[in-house]
Amino acid sequence: MARPPKLPVSEKEKIVLAVLRGETTIKQAAQRNGVSETSIGTWKDQFLRGGREALGNGQRRQTSSREQQLEQENRELVQALGELHVRLRAAERGDGTALLFR
Repeated sequence: MARPPKLPVSEKEKIVLAVLRGETTIKQAAQRNGVSETSIGTWKDQFLRGGREALGNGQRRQTSSREQQLEQENRELVQALGELHVRLRAAERGDGTALLFR
């Protein structure tokens, strides 16, 4: 049997919320939407786990080392761009200030 098409996140959310509200059972939702009961159970678990993580006692999520690296690179690029802008403006004025930044 062919695998059913992937549902958009918004549709999965509607299904999970209907199950959580008691408006439908997992079995009914699966039949109505052409997906497996296992899939809906997995979506429900992911939804609840995500909610718990979001609540996380008000704690902020730790940034990954990759995010920290990208933030540092961004700061360095912004600084370099600023320095080049100053040099360009000085060169346009022709006042010799551009020499200070070489």
